[in-house]
Amino acid sequence: MTDQTTDTIPAATTSASPKAGGGLLGLTKKDFGLFLLVIALTMLAPFLLNPFPENSAMAQFNAGYPDLMQRFVIFGIFAIGFNILFGLTGYLSFGHAAFLGVGSYAGIWAMKLLTLNVIPSILASMLVAGLFATLVGFISLRRSGIYFSILTLAFAMMSFALAYSVLTPITGGETGMQLQYFDPRILDAALEPGQTPRANLFGLDMATSTNLYFGNWVFTLNVGYYIAAFCMLIAFYLSIRIFRSPFGMMLRAVKSNQNRLNYTGISPKPYTLAAFVISGMYAGLAGGLLVAMDTQVGAERMFWTASGEVVLMTILGGAGTLIGPVLGAGFIKYFENIVSKINEATLHTWFAFLPDGLEDVVVAMIYPFVGKGWHLTLGLLFMAVVIFLPGGLVQGGQKLVGLFRRKKADDKTASSHTPAE
Repeated sequence: MTDQTTDTIPAATTSASPKAGGGLLGLTKKDFGLFLLVIALTMLAPFLLNPFPENSAMAQFNAGYPDLMQRFVIFGIFAIGFNILFGLTGYLSFGHAAFLGVGSYAGIWAMKLLTLNVIPSILASMLVAGLFATLVGFISLRRSGIYFSILTLAFAMMSFALAYSVLTPITGGETGMQLQYFDPRILDAALEPGQTPRANLFGLDMATSTNLYFGNWVFTLNVGYYIAAFCMLIAFYLSIRIFRSPFGMMLRAVKSNQNRLNYTGISPKPYTLAAFVISGMYAGLAGGLLVAMDTQVGAERMFWTASGEVVLMTILGGAGTLIGPVLGAGFIKYFENIVSKINEATLHTWFAFLPDGLEDVVVAMIYPFVGKGWHLTLGLLFMAVVIFLPGGLVQGGQKLVGLFRRKKADDKTASSHTPAE
């Protein structure tokens, strides 16, 4: 996979220099501009993701509802963390869902035993996931390449099996865990019998939403989304600092040529283990936020398909880039929640203007690629990206920007020439 960021050691040295990091918030001008763009997109997401009127035929393509927006930013955190490991070191983990699941279980037990306030839950998720990542990384990083990937996959599947059938008193087994009114929360007052426990931030319910109406448009501002978005912005900022730091330079050196690094007398193992643990803590943060948004946990979060999903997110968006994993996470979650809902009746509504026979033919051709067949469309798009845009969606955006700049430069050059008399 071609990395669109500058992965050579000289470039990393330049980006980690004191002059490069002396801007606002310790970021270069370019990185600060990217960070501002991400802040703007995140804060305005409820408006940007609802471009169609509520009662229009295209309204089903709106993605500005709380549950989906929360998944955009939470899985964006998951992918950002995975990218720190895979994008910088080249170590491909197929077991990161284990840290997502462990973080979720730690989060819900913090809510059961301590308080419904999400802060202790999120901190517990990150801590426990980090400790588990230390153990898994210490063992798995003794190997590299495909052997490392298989080891992480084995740990993830063992974790899933333990959560699903062995550690049922802790995990709830196949039914999962959820909050109960009688849980012994030592920092909270007792709930009334039958009262539903709700996650909160110092009393502010995570499910609280406010609807804004502008004509036929409805925009939903949700507390839980903005809390998760704030966490994602912090995670994104920290990833920029890691990418531009001397530590990030060492990780690039590991990816570039680990043998050469060994010859210099520098052991890459402490750096790769640190990257693995940081990546695991990002996954734990995502797991804790999933619990904060939906106070129940199941073992399916640790299944191998969840690990494969974050790999797809990172590669699709652009491995080794800063914003790529976030774009990839949003792209896949959009397909999973929006394109998967397009059914045969919806297609007939869209193409009702066609003659009956032609309408049936068009619907029959399109239907296998939407609804339950959304995986097929996603697979084809992923193949196209890997073949034509090895750097992911970020490379596609860079090519579009370069094309417009070239066209603008050509127009300017042509206008500057006057015909000879």
